[in-house]
Amino acid sequence: MQELKPIKEGKVREIYDNGDSLIMVATDRISCFDVILNNEVTKKGTVLTQMSKFWFDLTEDILPNHMISVDVKDMPEFFQQEKYAGKSMMCRKLNMLPIECIVRGYITGSGWKSYQENGTVCGITLPEGLKESDKLPEPIYTPSTKAEIGDHDENISFEQSIDHLEKYFPGRGQELAEKLRDNTIALYKKCAEYALSKGIIIADTKFEFGLDEDGNMVIGDEMLTPDSSRFWPADGYEPGHGQPSFDKQFARDWLTANPGNDWTLPQEIVDKTIEKYLQAYKMLTGKDLD
Repeated sequence: MQELKPIKEGKVREIYDNGDSLIMVATDRISCFDVILNNEVTKKGTVLTQMSKFWFDLTEDILPNHMISVDVKDMPEFFQQEKYAGKSMMCRKLNMLPIECIVRGYITGSGWKSYQENGTVCGITLPEGLKESDKLPEPIYTPSTKAEIGDHDENISFEQSIDHLEKYFPGRGQELAEKLRDNTIALYKKCAEYALSKGIIIADTKFEFGLDEDGNMVIGDEMLTPDSSRFWPADGYEPGHGQPSFDKQFARDWLTANPGNDWTLPQEIVDKTIEKYLQAYKMLTGKDLD
């Protein structure tokens, strides 16, 4: 069996070249505050891959996506080892657009901090009198630039996103920026409405898009996972404070409360984190993870 090495390694993902396609593996690594922690979270990679597949299937009517298969039998022999089953996705190769497309339907996190300071989020003025975790009148699109590992992404305005795209795609900056914004909002609205019907609020999320060989926009990367989104239980939702969540917030909260942690979580926090991921998967898809 030929040993394969990833061509690119992110904080959580490994990407392998498979000739005319790519294979993306979601590992069980967990990152918080842009740092890869020393713990692994068993099954986390499987949740990320299978949840992305679920959303890709649900949104094909809005925009095509890069997924070809999540069945390792369709992939080279190297991926037919047990450690890759369920975590791997064969994808189309895309020319990725250098923007993280963030959409916020509720005010929380860094957005809430910014709003308290000056009534805006990423340069967008919001109505007065909002409370923490309030639903926004309309979802807002707040793009950022994509950073290399170890750097932080930088929030930019919609106008800056036009200039940024123009650098990479001369003559298409405006058109691509508008398509990114419009597709991001449309995808969020459809998926947030679906999730709410299953008892989950999607407070915010981020998408990434690329262009296929014909220059058409396609959803890439992962989609609406607990790593790229804030999921809150709709049951007990109450603006005015932070909400419990189905994502890494458990881990983030523990790290914040325990400085000098050496980026290592206690096992009980790891167990609680994966329990949340699995619970969100079941609520959204109606199925237990295999």
